[in-house]
Amino acid sequence: MSASKTSDVPAKEGYFGPYGGQFVPEALIGALNAIAKAFEECRDNPAFNEEMAYYLANYVGRSTPIFHCANLSRELGGARICLKREDLNHLGAHKLNNTIGQILLARHMGKRRVIAETGAGSHGVAVTAAAALMGMECVIYMGEEDTRRQALNVFRMRMMGARVVPVTAGQRTLKEAVDAAIEDWIANIDETFYLLGSAVGPHPYPTVVRHFQSVISREARAQMLADEKALPDYCIACIGGGSNAIGMFAHFLDDPSVKLVAVEAAGRGLDKAGEHAATMSKGTPGVLHGFRSYLLQNDKGEAAPVHSISAGLDYPGVGPEHAMLKDLGRVQYESATDKEALDAFLALSRSEGIIPALESAHALAYAMRIAPTLGKDARILVCLSGRGDKDVQTVADLADAGQITI
Repeated sequence: MSASKTSDVPAKEGYFGPYGGQFVPEALIGALNAIAKAFEECRDNPAFNEEMAYYLANYVGRSTPIFHCANLSRELGGARICLKREDLNHLGAHKLNNTIGQILLARHMGKRRVIAETGAGSHGVAVTAAAALMGMECVIYMGEEDTRRQALNVFRMRMMGARVVPVTAGQRTLKEAVDAAIEDWIANIDETFYLLGSAVGPHPYPTVVRHFQSVISREARAQMLADEKALPDYCIACIGGGSNAIGMFAHFLDDPSVKLVAVEAAGRGLDKAGEHAATMSKGTPGVLHGFRSYLLQNDKGEAAPVHSISAGLDYPGVGPEHAMLKDLGRVQYESATDKEALDAFLALSRSEGIIPALESAHALAYAMRIAPTLGKDARILVCLSGRGDKDVQTVADLADAGQITI
């Protein structure tokens, strides 16, 4: 299989090399296969794609532009840093690209109730908005710790009609939210569509999410050729589960001149378990949430505690296609600490008047690290996967505590 063809469906129940699959209770196999069937019916259907294009243009607000950070580039010296402005989408992130596609699949299947998990809240907000648009009941599961960190997004979801369920088990973050959503799905499988937000989970979800998020790189590749008259030398995205990263990389995978870099959360440092969420740097293959991939796990094979300042990156696994791309060496997986992400967050805010999501700031941090080492003709394209409104209170609390200076 060519990893770069966004139209390709992985063989053998969604395996990307040895990763992926359907490691789920028997009760879910029928529902997953029904989603796979609906996806195959819709992905090349002109009427479905015409409706999808309508909502992407007139509801989401695509296409998103590429912006040259002239001030930041000048301050750093070296390469030109450009941003793919997914933060300019409706609701402020890349999440709606996939959510609109899956909500249309749910409607095609006759479902009237959707559930989802969320960490940073961006996916939950996107699902809630799409459910409101389509007149569907919506339940969002969110770790209690994340509801505290992302109180604004919780309120936004409730404003749009969702029932937000705080999950109090375990670390009370994204992994536990996924666990709770899967339990709901099993209990209400006939009426419910599970709208998964990242490129993780059992087949067909990694393929479905990659397909809908690949609009990012389809636009970006054409825009770079039109605006910069060249492809980027580096294409960089943050990675937790991996949806914005696989969307940003999909249409560059066949361009060997483009170095693809995914940046995960090094948290407080890579030297201590539980203080980071660097799955690719420190993880090993295993099974979590219905799929096989790289995981952060203990010696019993259980998901290990993780940490990141960004609620959307504190997940102990990563999408199976990313695991394959790591093994193939096509994508380079790096990490940035909480401090580096905060520094990048403030640098972009002050130099360009653009406040990035803390997730996106990890990708920017790596771009800022390498830009001074490259020539002025080099081009770095960063996926600015979301805006930072949701993270301002987190940063303000750190400033109030004297941990950073604003």
